[in-house]
Amino acid sequence: MKALSVRQPWAWAIIHSTKNIENRGWPIHYRGDILIHAAKTCTKKAYFEAKGFCQGMGVVIPELISLRRGQIIGIVTIVDCKFSQVASGWGMPEQYHWKLENPREITPIPYIGRLGIFEVPDDLVMEVAA
Repeated sequence: MKALSVRQPWAWAIIHSTKNIENRGWPIHYRGDILIHAAKTCTKKAYFEAKGFCQGMGVVIPELISLRRGQIIGIVTIVDCKFSQVASGWGMPEQYHWKLENPREITPIPYIGRLGIFEVPDDLVMEVAA
């Protein structure tokens, strides 16, 4: 199954809150389910910047210490991708906005993430996503 590493707290906001746009500098043509992998790294500075943005969106995120990292935490469906020059909701300016729907939490799976889209063996996911 395809997977994408997303830094915390953004990964949490996709699976557990209202973050329905993933901002990337590159487009995606794939449509369908994708695993959300919570990246292992997250600096305190990046966390507090994201926390402030999330609060502006009306979302209260958990403390950094309690966020899962280095694990696959959920599944979401990519339904569209459009480049935008302006900010809108969760979408940042000058980014490709990947439109996300149907977030589902799964039993966390420890896994090493990668850059870009990567493949995770189906048998690893089937046990927890059923």
